[in-house]
Amino acid sequence: MAKILVVDDEQSMREFLSICLKRAGHEVAVAKTGDEALVHVRTHEVDIVLTDLRMPGDLDGLGVLAAITTGKVTPPGPGALAPEVILLTAYATKETALAAMKQGAYDYLTKPFHVDEITAVIDRVVEKRNLVATNLALRDQVAGRFRLANLLGKSRAMQKLFETITKIHSARTSVLIMGESGTGKELVARALHTEGSRAKMAFVAVNCGAIPDELMESELFGHKKGSFTGAVSDKLGLFQQANGGTLFLDEIGELSPDLQVKLLRVLQERTLKPVGGTEEIEVDVRVVAATNRDLEAEVARGAFRADLYYRLNVIEVWIPPLRQRREDIPLLAEHFLRQYAAEHGRSAHFTADAIRKLETHDFPGNVRELENMIARAVALSSSPIIGASDLPDVRAAKVAADVPAAFPPDGVDLDRLLADYEREWVTRALERTGGIRKRAAALLGISFRSLRYRLEKLGLDKGEGDEPTDAT
Repeated sequence: MAKILVVDDEQSMREFLSICLKRAGHEVAVAKTGDEALVHVRTHEVDIVLTDLRMPGDLDGLGVLAAITTGKVTPPGPGALAPEVILLTAYATKETALAAMKQGAYDYLTKPFHVDEITAVIDRVVEKRNLVATNLALRDQVAGRFRLANLLGKSRAMQKLFETITKIHSARTSVLIMGESGTGKELVARALHTEGSRAKMAFVAVNCGAIPDELMESELFGHKKGSFTGAVSDKLGLFQQANGGTLFLDEIGELSPDLQVKLLRVLQERTLKPVGGTEEIEVDVRVVAATNRDLEAEVARGAFRADLYYRLNVIEVWIPPLRQRREDIPLLAEHFLRQYAAEHGRSAHFTADAIRKLETHDFPGNVRELENMIARAVALSSSPIIGASDLPDVRAAKVAADVPAAFPPDGVDLDRLLADYEREWVTRALERTGGIRKRAAALLGISFRSLRYRLEKLGLDKGEGDEPTDAT
């Protein structure tokens, strides 16, 4: 439904349009002159002004259009959208049509016209305004309570993550951030730093999988001149560079066993010895580590030291994949759209179909994949409107069980179907986490106790598996 103002000096035309538009479900007001129309726009919420071009008095249809599009007349209420203007006339010329469109008219219709023409144009205006309102609402959310530092999310999972960051950002203890590739683990690490008491000190990040083992020790702890070939001067390691601040060790699961031992010692003693050095150097560094691996499973198979794991995992933060928080997709997509449109010096909006297409994608690459998708769409589109066709083909979200097109004639056993569906996802979660129940519960968005209950109910509990370290 739209709120429409009909402006025409002929009573018969006002009545005709009022009847037709009300039958279509719209709310209609009328005005006899341009001056009356502007008074109504100032005092009432109006979506569309449907005005005759030629009217008696000092203010004709083009005058009404100019007053609205130039902002001389503004609608009531903060943030209210100015109405769209559609001009009607029996005296159409190419010159007046061009003048109207240049001044910002949405459309220009010639009398006599069919009712279908009017309703079709109004439907397009309603769709446009809904689209603009949706994008404005998303932008308000991006700037409002659904953000922390550079993190965005309105889902329950992300709000819980924000709460966790707020509680622990100033603690000295180590933090282990878990999550799939592309979920934003470094953003969480930076949020912990910038929101905390160490914000004025250095934040130093290193990818443990990107540096060869033979160089990693020197990179972390520094070295003395002459300690090895090529060491032509003393070098401060990343621990010393981050002194007083935060050291972010990304992909910690890639660290070699030898370096795991040396890192553990630094975390325990809070001192280090550079390569080739003889003196211990004290360091005050908060270590935040991250990995997309299941370190508990790595510990179980001997690929990661248990003592280092427990030293790093004083506080564990789990970032859910994007497919488990689909309500955040429009928010993130709008954020990236604004960012990349600004880089191209223009503004852009999504259509409703584009948002729906994004929401059905599984996003195996998570937020990073979404960002790349939006960057591509903005770069290749010449229109300010980003539609579904501007987005690359995506894989729709999979459903665990097939639903028949027609209802079975003999009915269904709903309890059995639901149990099968539940068993499928619980089994997948356990397979995904190598049987680690605590992690499987996190993947399913339930507590450890709830998972244990479901395993017993489904006959999947074999009396083994990990136990939670806290009262979950």
